[in-house]
Amino acid sequence: MALNLLALAALWGALGVALGAFGAHALAGLVRPERLVTFATAVQYQLAHALAAGLAAAVADRVAGARPAAALLLAGSALFSGSLYALVATDQGVFGILAPLGGAGMVAGWSLLAWSAWRAHARLGG
Repeated sequence: MALNLLALAALWGALGVALGAFGAHALAGLVRPERLVTFATAVQYQLAHALAAGLAAAVADRVAGARPAAALLLAGSALFSGSLYALVATDQGVFGILAPLGGAGMVAGWSLLAWSAWRAHARLGG
């Protein structure tokens, strides 16, 4: 198991919960309503990909490409969600330009995890 990646995924998930609570309880009066939706999207992607990276880290000893997949999921979601958080905090649209790069990282992570799991399944005679 890739314990360092599992620990990072757990911390990323904990931060997502904290940011979600902040968004639900403190952010409403500070930003425009459409920015609240953006913030919620960032939290949802952060939490989903923290779980996915944790899963990938947990199977890393049995699935060869799971470690880099976990890293891609974490990095991609950090860039995606981080750019949306920055967009909400500053109301500067330039940060939204970075979100697709993070999205590409997440897609790459999911794709690598799927391909790696498929190869492991085939190698084990499944």
